[in-house]
Amino acid sequence: MSMSGLPPPKPIPLKERAAIVFVERANLDVIDGAFVIVDSEGNRTHLPIGGVACLMLEPGARISHAAVSLAARAGTLVTWVGEAGVRLYSAGQPGGARSDKLLWQARLALDDAARLRIVREMYARRFKEDAPSRRSVDQLRGIEGARVRKLYEILAQQNGVKWTRRQYDRSDWDASDTANRCLSAATACIHGLCEAAVLAAGYAPAIGFLHTGKARSFVYDIADLYKMDTVVPEAFKIAGKALKGTLDLPAERAVRMACRDRFRQSGLLSKIIPDIESVLAAGDLPKPEEQGAVRPAFEDEKGLADDGHRNQ
Repeated sequence: MSMSGLPPPKPIPLKERAAIVFVERANLDVIDGAFVIVDSEGNRTHLPIGGVACLMLEPGARISHAAVSLAARAGTLVTWVGEAGVRLYSAGQPGGARSDKLLWQARLALDDAARLRIVREMYARRFKEDAPSRRSVDQLRGIEGARVRKLYEILAQQNGVKWTRRQYDRSDWDASDTANRCLSAATACIHGLCEAAVLAAGYAPAIGFLHTGKARSFVYDIADLYKMDTVVPEAFKIAGKALKGTLDLPAERAVRMACRDRFRQSGLLSKIIPDIESVLAAGDLPKPEEQGAVRPAFEDEKGLADDGHRNQ
């Protein structure tokens, strides 16, 4: 039992949650045991935080200690992002890396042959064809980049969008053109969702295979498996409508809503964690078993959440 007399919440499996919720210019708190969003006029909106995979806080949002605590216990990732999600400043952790999975992930990343097998598997899943033979990780990265740039050009042409290249200035959001702003908003959605899945599954966001050297390299690896089939087409579609003047709301907000609907329609949340496991299995190295470890004095009762959530 918790200090308030209420039992701790049992996290809902990630696949059964809503994907993401953006909050700006509002206070987030716990009132009468419920997660509540309060706007500048004092209007309250109750949010079933345990049914959300990722909560994105934009400029003007403030969150209380009680709200962060409840989100963590419910297994909801809280992220602090820039305007329209163009930059991710920080992220809470709904669970934590499991030692067996973390050791396996690190071993796969440090083994050159295993890493190449995983990158080839990612390529095959992304482009629905085997990767070219006798290519290094760096060469495959270059090939993927060229193919993605070509897909951007095709989608831009299909939606009547003038396209030069992917570019944006994190310090000056409005300096980017409409298409790039829509792509940034869409990418923030898929990255937030995939980071929630990576953490819930018990892996480390920083240990990537195709992407390396970033705090969320593995998140980018996993997001790339889906973004060209989900959020990128939506971004170009919304950009085309915005340029034609047929949108009745800001383009970035329209992108978020479209991504939310696409996540729901595609059942993406039910796929990400199993896909992470099968992609890493392509490295063909056995998971290490912890040996000689002292068992915990008190075993936690098995709950309903995905691997990695605290208080399962």
